Amino acid sequence: MNESIKAIIFDIGGVLIRTEDYSGRSNWERRLGLNPGGAEAIVLNSDMGHRAQRGEITYAALWNWVGQFLELGEELPTFRQDFWRGDFVDQALVALIRKLRPSYKLAVISNATDALLETLAEYDLLDEFDLVVGSAFERVMKPNPLIYTRTLERLGCLAEETVFIDDAPANVAGARALGMNAILFEPTVDLAAELATFGVNVA
Repeated sequence: MNESIKAIIFDIGGVLIRTEDYSGRSNWERRLGLNPGGAEAIVLNSDMGHRAQRGEITYAALWNWVGQFLELGEELPTFRQDFWRGDFVDQALVALIRKLRPSYKLAVISNATDALLETLAEYDLLDEFDLVVGSAFERVMKPNPLIYTRTLERLGCLAEETVFIDDAPANVAGARALGMNAILFEPTVDLAAELATFGVNVA
């Protein structure tokens, strides 16, 4: 075990929670005349989606806007349910996290709305982490250096004492620019093996 590594930091969306079944979204896209990926572009990657992730508007306000923008009316709850119903928790990663827990501090840095804590609790993930840092609460999103440095301060760790795991190349680059060790996550990556390259004990 590399004694210099003290904390492992995870992204949530695209890493621990991923969309496996896109049919709920694609059915609505066809119905509403949206391009493939259009539902995600509106909910997550639009200006309003980013405002929600920066904490400028609430999660509830975001969904009210989505309903108005798409003229969903009373169908908004169904659209919202279908939007999320293909998401799943990677239980293999949860098992890995539990192996890491005795030896390392575990944290989250997530670009997410103010519903982050409720989402983690809903998926039984909240208690797996010592620290959760969400962009809506910090009013700043990855890869802005502030969200990383605040996390390091709260963990009481130097950048080189951490390993950061994210599925977005820009976020990984942002962490590395501060001197953090980082892994670009893909579902096919053997994360235990990648962590071992930094001397992390995953036994």
